[in-house]
Order: sequence, then structure tokens, then C-alpha cells
Amino acid sequence: MALMTDDMLEKLVALLREEGLAREQDIAAATEQAVKEGKTVMVKLVENKVIDEELLVHAIANVSGLPYVNLTHSVVDQNVLALLSQDIAERFMAVPLAEVQNRLAVAMIDANNVQAVDYLASFIQRPLKVFMASEAGVRHVLEQYKTDLSSVDEAAEASQEEAEAARERDIKTIIQDSPISRALSTILEYAVKSRASDIHVEPLEKALKIRCRIDGVLREVMQLPKTIEPALVSRIKILSNLKIDEHRVPQDGQFTVRVANKEVDLRIAISPVVWGEQVIIRLLDKSGNTFVLEEMGYAGRALRMIRKGIRKPNGMILTSGPTGSGKSTSLYALIKEIKDDTVNIITLEDPVEYKMDGVNQIQVNNDVGLTFATGLRSILRQDPDIVMVGEIRDAETANLAVQAALTGHLVFSTLHTNSAAGVLPRLLDMGIEPFLIASTVNTVIGQRLVRRVSPKRDTYSSSELETQSIHETIGHLLPATKADIARVSEDLGYPDLPLATQNAYTLVKGKDSPSTPRGYSGRAGVFEVMDITEEIQNLIVKRATSSEIQRMGIEQGMVTMREDGYLKALGGLTTLEEVNRVAANMA
Repeated sequence: MALMTDDMLEKLVALLREEGLAREQDIAAATEQAVKEGKTVMVKLVENKVIDEELLVHAIANVSGLPYVNLTHSVVDQNVLALLSQDIAERFMAVPLAEVQNRLAVAMIDANNVQAVDYLASFIQRPLKVFMASEAGVRHVLEQYKTDLSSVDEAAEASQEEAEAARERDIKTIIQDSPISRALSTILEYAVKSRASDIHVEPLEKALKIRCRIDGVLREVMQLPKTIEPALVSRIKILSNLKIDEHRVPQDGQFTVRVANKEVDLRIAISPVVWGEQVIIRLLDKSGNTFVLEEMGYAGRALRMIRKGIRKPNGMILTSGPTGSGKSTSLYALIKEIKDDTVNIITLEDPVEYKMDGVNQIQVNNDVGLTFATGLRSILRQDPDIVMVGEIRDAETANLAVQAALTGHLVFSTLHTNSAAGVLPRLLDMGIEPFLIASTVNTVIGQRLVRRVSPKRDTYSSSELETQSIHETIGHLLPATKADIARVSEDLGYPDLPLATQNAYTLVKGKDSPSTPRGYSGRAGVFEVMDITEEIQNLIVKRATSSEIQRMGIEQGMVTMREDGYLKALGGLTTLEEVNRVAANMA
């Protein structure tokens, strides 16, 4: 918060009174607390939630005679940000906004500080037009500074020159050179700031390609000289405690880094390929998840079925989907939903992706014989109420999980199948007797992740083809008359649903920008949740196919992933194009 004189404080308090922004009793209480705690009245008014910080800064700017700007939702062009280096911007808490008549418009927290303004102007050798902004607004713009990948090229060139000059040196010496460390640090920083889930380091015949998976889509970010490959891969191996002289077999490792004030776990998978060694780095941001079912995209019927399944004293809750579809995150959210001091929860994971208080988490370690199967046998001797098995990979683990469910435990796990209905035949394939599946499985979840439309968006009316697709996919779910809107919307969990008979629907499309490629930012889940009813149990016992089980689930009211995606598109969360891309083969 900007520094203020006593005179300015008096004017500010008077302004808040005159404009009715703060009641007299609130100001009196804040004044009394400020004296006791050695703080200013303004700080206490914000802490007491009498006024928010943005409104306070606006008022301070008013009494200071300075222009104010709200930056909490602003996006500043990268070319403008380049006019003031990131380190200077962070040092002065000042961010560039635009060039105005040969002056640089800058927003600062402490715009009243004349000495700071003069020093900054002389430092960058340009006259300034100063605006006042809140700390939250300035930090929002600071986060938009992109990591400059050009430094990776410079580091690569430096490393290439040194490597050529010392071909006979031991590889350990080469990989400890600072250019390689800088290159790897910059790549990791770029990935974290871009919200990437994975980094792919892929050797080509004459180059090294770096790609990042952002919001589920792989994008090439740069290519490096082929000569940097051994040093970069060896650097990653050393950080992961892997063998740097092993190039013939795959290796897995992990390490943790702190990037952009975040602690990020990295899971490393290195495999020999035709042109060298491929490195896949999975980034697990420990600060990025709240594990709240509603925030993840569960709603309506799906949410009710899940909560019904997890409240049963025993049985199995299974999630399904391909790699990277958020299955483990769903399991964590379910565990969080039922976690309390009255139950003993034990998990068996590979790897332990998120550490959760109050849950006993075990890391699988195949090297010492701690597999899912052996670990599960041990867990069942530890008096658990709830057991989470990270993944059912083989018949032995599947059989033990079923036995655990039969003996009074609630078991959570995941399987790799394309739909919720596909889980049940998959267990049959693993040799589990159909009557055991029918009597133990409570609820099955199928899921995918779709990209969210960014906050900067436009609305438009659906085309004839889009309208037809909506009618064919979810026409039977939408309300038929205005009288049905409230009831159907509450049932499905999506407010103010449009009528099934409309000729066009309001849809949204995000605005393309460097921070929101193709108009998307972040991801949400689309789900189908199947309650294992008596009718579905009978189909399982008869060894029915997944399509037969799927049809019965739909008859009993299951909303499919594709339908859930279309409902989310009508609600403005995503687009029909994205749902069709992700759930193309879903019903």
C-alpha cells in the first residue's frame, strides 16, 4: 500500500465518510484497533473487510491527485512489457502499460513516492506517465512476463562451444557447466509459467526438439543444437539420481524444484529412441488443486451418484479414462470428501502425486518388491476403513481389491478404459468372476479433460450445424417448456438451461492471446457416472458387453461424457469444438 502523510490519511477517511464507502462505527473501530496494533486505519479497514484493497487504492489515488488504473483483469502486450525489464519491474513494483506521446505509462503501487519515480525515470532514461494501482493488480501484470527462451539458445551455443573444445573431457564435467544448468532452469521456468503438465525433450537426427503439453495439447517451443543433447540429458539424470552412463534401457526418476515461488514435483521418464534418449518430464504443481468436486466440474446427477456411492460402508469406486484425464485427481477429491478422524485411510500410489494430511500414503517401489499387489496385502493387515489403490494394472491387484471390498472395506482405484461401462468387462478380462464384480462395485466414473474458455471471451449464436448437433446430443435432456427449466436445471446441475426447441443457442468463444492460446485457459472435467443398479448387476453376471451396459446406464438416467460436455458448453465453460475433439468417440 502506498505511503501517506497524516494529512492524506485525514482526507482519505473524510472521503470514505462522504461517499458512504465506510460507516462511522467501522472507521472508529478500525482507528482503535490501529492504535493498539501499530497499524494504519486503512490497513485495518481492509483487514476488517470494510472496504476491499482495490477500492482503497482508488480512493488514495483520488486524494493524491493521481490517475488510477485497475489491472486485476488486464492483459498487457508482450512488446510493451519488454520496454521495462522484469527485474526492474519487480524491484520497483512498477509495470509498463503503453507508450503515450513518447512517454512510458507505468502503474506503480507507491506512485506518491517522487524519489522512486524520478529514480526509475532516470534508470530507464525515459519520461514517465505514472498511474496508481493495487499490489494485486501489479502482481497480475508481473505474472504476464514470459520467460525468455532466447537465453536457452545462448546457453546452448555456449555449451556447444565448450563441448567442442573439450571433447575428451569426462561427461560429468561437461554436464555441470553452468550454461546447461541455465538452459534447463529456463525451460522449467517457462513450462511452469505456461501451466504445462509435461515437457518432452525429443532427439531428432540433427536437432533436439522441446515440446510442452499445455492444457492437454502438445506445442513445440524450440529446437536446440544436437550437440547439447548429451549434456542436457545427463544433467537431468544427475538431478534425478539416475545412471548417466546407462543409455540402453529406460530409467525413471524424480526431483523437486522451486520455480516462480511454487514448489513443483518433477517425474522423469527417460527412454532410448532411434536418435538418442527421449526425456519426458511430468510437472506436478502442489499448489494447483483444491480437490473440490464442484470446482472440478462434477454437477447434478453425477455428483449425487458419487456422493451416494462413497457413503456406502464397503464396495468399490472406480474411475476410468486414458492417461492424463484426471483420474487420480478425482480420487483425491473423493478421499477429501470423506476424510475425517473417525476413519483410517491408506493409499498405495505410483507415484504419490499430492501429499494429503490425515491420509497414510504409501509409495510403490518395484525395485524392492513393493508392488501394488504386495502393498495391498500389507495394507489389509493395517486395520484400514478406506483403501485407495492408485491403479489396477493386473489380475492379482484386481483380485485383491475385490477381496478387500468384500471384507468390509471401501476401495477406490482407477483403470484405463474409454468409458465408465468399459470398466466392468475389463475386470472380467482380468479373471474376476462376474458375480464378484456385480456384488462389489458401487459406482464407476468415466472422465476426460476439456479446455476452459478464457475469461476474455465473445458470445455468438450457434450455427445451423451446431444447433442440430445440440438437438441430437442433448435435446432429450433439455427442458421442453419454460415451466420445466427450473426443475431440469436443478436435476442436471446447470443453471438456466435453454429450451430443447430453440432454433439457436448462445455459445462462447475465447479471445486468442499469448497467455490464452486459441482462447483457452485451464481445464475442467467432463464426466459420466454410473450407479451399479440391480439391472446392471444382472447384465454383468450375464457377461454383457460394454455397449449393452452403457445403454442400460443411459436408460437409467446416466449423463454421458459427451452430453456433460455439451451442457458445459451451453453454460459457457468450454466450446462444442473442444468437447467434440476430446469426446469424439463417446456416446
